[in-house]
Amino acid sequence: MSSRPKATPHVHISEPHVRVTEWRFAPGGETGWHRHEADYVVVPLADGELLLEEPGGGSRTAQLRRHAPYARRAGVEHNVVNANPYDFAFIEIEHLKP
Repeated sequence: MSSRPKATPHVHISEPHVRVTEWRFAPGGETGWHRHEADYVVVPLADGELLLEEPGGGSRTAQLRRHAPYARRAGVEHNVVNANPYDFAFIEIEHLKP
């Protein structure tokens, strides 16, 4: 069990075809392990780094830029950790198939 603080999700929109969630992280905060069941887009709300822990014990650091979105396909599995010494947040938009 991790001793890291948990990231806080706030769902802004939840419809049959789309879900928009704002994720807020304290320094060192994490989402916890999860698998994305839908395609998604992330829009960072600040510049910063996220540590992406991946299956098999690997990890990598992603450099994010404020308002520069990126997209991923369904099936991604990871734990997302705020690697910054400050609070960090992003908007996640999931394309839910009916």
